[in-house]
Amino acid sequence: MGAYILRRLLLIIPTLIGIMAINFAVIQFAPGGPVERIIAQVTGTDVDATSRISGGGSDFAGSGTSQSGGGGGDDISSKYRGAQGLDPDFIKELEKQFGFDKPPLERFGTMLVNYAQFDFGESYFRDIAVLDLIVEKMPVSISLGLWMTLISYLISIPLGIRKAVSDGSSFDVWTSAVVIIGYAIPGFLFAVLLVVLFAGGSFLDWFPLRGLVSDNFAELSWWEKIVDYFWHLALPLISMALAAFATTTLLTKNSFLDEIRKQYVVTARAKGLTERQVLYGHVFRNAMLIIIAGFPGAFIGAFFGGSLLIETIFSLDGLGLLSFESVINRDYSVVFATLYIFSLMGLLVSLISDITYTMIDPRIDFESREV
Repeated sequence: MGAYILRRLLLIIPTLIGIMAINFAVIQFAPGGPVERIIAQVTGTDVDATSRISGGGSDFAGSGTSQSGGGGGDDISSKYRGAQGLDPDFIKELEKQFGFDKPPLERFGTMLVNYAQFDFGESYFRDIAVLDLIVEKMPVSISLGLWMTLISYLISIPLGIRKAVSDGSSFDVWTSAVVIIGYAIPGFLFAVLLVVLFAGGSFLDWFPLRGLVSDNFAELSWWEKIVDYFWHLALPLISMALAAFATTTLLTKNSFLDEIRKQYVVTARAKGLTERQVLYGHVFRNAMLIIIAGFPGAFIGAFFGGSLLIETIFSLDGLGLLSFESVINRDYSVVFATLYIFSLMGLLVSLISDITYTMIDPRIDFESREV
């Protein structure tokens, strides 16, 4: 097992480089960029309300309005839409500030070296280090991703097992109807419904609509802090867990049904084992493998991309919202840093999933397989 883990860890390196290379290449051909954002700010043509220009970018606003004195600046200005008439030295300073005065391969190599040391630089448009910015947003995303995945699995696995055991019964039928309806309802629409009903929208005002904790959180006792924390998380977690709850429940049921119908279960029953011994002593170990296989994707999806709309609806400033705003504002330092961190997390969680396989079923031997 040790050799397999070592191979997987070594494989993470080229995989990360490939992910970063593909996205870096796509960015080179994408229209717009941080230089264009500053030019639009200077010329007054930027109408994007989500832009946050602070720090270095706005420092050039005063000098950028001077007219180009010579014909040599036309080549530089023509590289960027809306740059005609601006001082070419101003544009060169912008390129130098964002690192675009260097060839793409050199920029990519420098980025990889820095990222290997977890040095992500500073945000283009926020006066803060990228790593500090990510850490600042982490509590929201960790709270949503961790608790949503945990609650979903704690409910879905027992329910799926019960549905498999009582397959075809009235309990199985009506719970399947509830599960399918839950899966069909988009999480963000259900979130809006919860806001309208329970967060002061039009009816009840039982739950808060903004933030992860209350303003007076520091003044509360330890148990009041716990209640306040989950009070703020209740509606977002319900909204996010709806689809995941349905998927995991049906996956668990079908996995257990498939195992229950196999010959070894018939043999175990013939030996006089009770249904509970058969279910949890033999079937459970085999049926749970497919559930574990889906855990990395479920956790990373909930932790990162899946929470964007929920964060927006409930005014939770997490990594999903940060990544979206960074893409819109062309804050590439934040975009690539979050991409790197979550790609690395996904690869490591996938490895942990494989290790968990062997803990549940020692018959699985990854070390005898080629990676």
